[in-house]
Amino acid sequence: MELKKIAEELVAGCREGRATENLDKLYAEDAVSVEAVDQGNGRETKGLDGIKGKHAWWENAMEVIEAKVSDPMLHGDDRFAVTFEMQGREKESGKVFDMKEVAIYHVANGKIAREEFFYG
Repeated sequence: MELKKIAEELVAGCREGRATENLDKLYAEDAVSVEAVDQGNGRETKGLDGIKGKHAWWENAMEVIEAKVSDPMLHGDDRFAVTFEMQGREKESGKVFDMKEVAIYHVANGKIAREEFFYG
C-alpha cells in the first residue's frame, strides 16, 4: 500500500473507531511503537502483538469523550504525521483529562514499521 493510502486509512480508522481493527491491515509484524515517556512498561513496544496489547489496555482503561484527529501530513515517501486532541476519562477513577499528541509514522514495504508519540 502506498504512503498516502496508509495515512488516510489510519486517520479514517481513528475517526471511525476502527483503529484496532486496522492494526493487521496497516502495521508490519515487527513494527515498533515508541512513547514519549515510560509509563512503567518501557518506552518501546516491539511487534504487532505488543502494539495490539497497548490498544487493548487503552480501550479497557480509558473512555474517549471527544477526539479530533488531523488530516495526515506526508513527509517524503516514507513518513507521515497526525495530530490528536482528546478529552478522555480514566474508567477506574472517573478522572477526566485533556491530551494532545503528535504521532510520526514511518512506513516501509507498504506497512507502518514505526510510530513515535510526542505529548503536549
